Amino acid sequence: MDEFTWLTGLGLFLAHLLGFVHIIHVLLNVRSSQGAIAWILALIVIPWAAIPFYWVAGRTRFDGYVRARRSDEGKLRNQANEMRQKLHEHSIPPIDAFGSAAEHLGGLPFTNGNRLELLINGEATFKAMFKAISSAQEYLLINFYIVKDDKVGKRFQEALIERARAGVRVYLIYDGFGSHSLPRRYVNKLENEGIQCHAFGTNNKWWSRLQINFRNHRKIVVIDGKTAFLGGINIGDEYLGEDPKFGHWRDTHIRITGPAVQAVQLVYLEDWNWAANEILDLNWSCTPHAANQECAIIPTGPSDFADSWQLIVAEAANSARHRLWITSPYFVPDGGVLTALKTAALRGVDVRILIPEKPDHLIVWLAAFSYQAESLPFGIKLYRYTAGFLHQKTMLIDERLACVGTANLDNRSFRLNFEISAFTSDAAFIRDVEEMLEKDFADARKIDHDELEDRPFHFKIASRAARLMAPIL
Repeated sequence: MDEFTWLTGLGLFLAHLLGFVHIIHVLLNVRSSQGAIAWILALIVIPWAAIPFYWVAGRTRFDGYVRARRSDEGKLRNQANEMRQKLHEHSIPPIDAFGSAAEHLGGLPFTNGNRLELLINGEATFKAMFKAISSAQEYLLINFYIVKDDKVGKRFQEALIERARAGVRVYLIYDGFGSHSLPRRYVNKLENEGIQCHAFGTNNKWWSRLQINFRNHRKIVVIDGKTAFLGGINIGDEYLGEDPKFGHWRDTHIRITGPAVQAVQLVYLEDWNWAANEILDLNWSCTPHAANQECAIIPTGPSDFADSWQLIVAEAANSARHRLWITSPYFVPDGGVLTALKTAALRGVDVRILIPEKPDHLIVWLAAFSYQAESLPFGIKLYRYTAGFLHQKTMLIDERLACVGTANLDNRSFRLNFEISAFTSDAAFIRDVEEMLEKDFADARKIDHDELEDRPFHFKIASRAARLMAPIL
């Protein structure tokens, strides 16, 4: 046996040995049996390829991200305790079992004393957001999944620089993957003005670079600890409908004042601590608003002890009695959520899912067709928005709760993305969301069962193949 053959054999032996070690990790950590079987087969057959891919795409927990409100020591715990004490004066019991479950999963309470303003589409959102940014006196906390160097992006850049020159502390987090096209010169210009900028995903720990499959999908702006914005809108011209491919861009955001802002601020503090390894000095005073609207901020993500957003959507379906309306650009539910939606529809609940007619990600769009074929026979009503591209993430549960946030109806939001959602039981806000969604459904077409059956054979095959990628879509 020559030396090359011997070394090749040794390499194969070590690769398979490492593969079996990783199989133990799969058995202990991968949550679904389908996913575990797929990884085990790959690790047995092609361990040299499966092992590195497993550490990038197979991991389901984001290591090293400290949940401040659950930590046991250090400055993060002190900030969390201070925030809790302030919120305690305004916290209220959840309105029902679903609210209690959501509060438990998110780790933050329902509070009263808030004012919630629904912001429909980019023009209204940017107008309110840039006005609020220009009013900042102490600090700005900003987190966007996507920041682009286009007209809106330059306007955003100028607004931050103007405040920095006025002595306001400005902190910016952007997702390294979502903002992959953002040129370094854009960030350099901000940093040269004293603005602290960090790409989320990796920090100064070497192993953080293995976590590229996770995303910070949150869109947060906090002004002086007094006003907060969150929702579906990022920084880019397309959110004003200026992308010729998509045209009108349908999205929803929310402006919050009152104690719930402190909960948004704590979520940002955790993100900043991960990205920059720094605890920010922030204003934690809670000033109630006369509108006195109830609100709970529910952050979810891959550092949670469970798949929080997946459980919240499933429980929304399980608890709904009359109505469950969900809007999302993607419809790629897992088995648990799909089962809950089916059983809700079978109970007579008006289950409606509004998704786009136009695709922005072809594979996700194709996969949705296979799920609609499974959904329609059970009474789930699926609609495709035809008046442009639909990107909003909202939910209505009976007449009890409304939600506006960043989370989609897909595996990424269930397990891989950091998300944030605002839930409210305020009757006036629920009516506003209901009126908004009724207009959206009027601008949509209802999908019938024959739609997929009438598609060509190759389309059906493509749809089923795309579905196989659902765990990482």
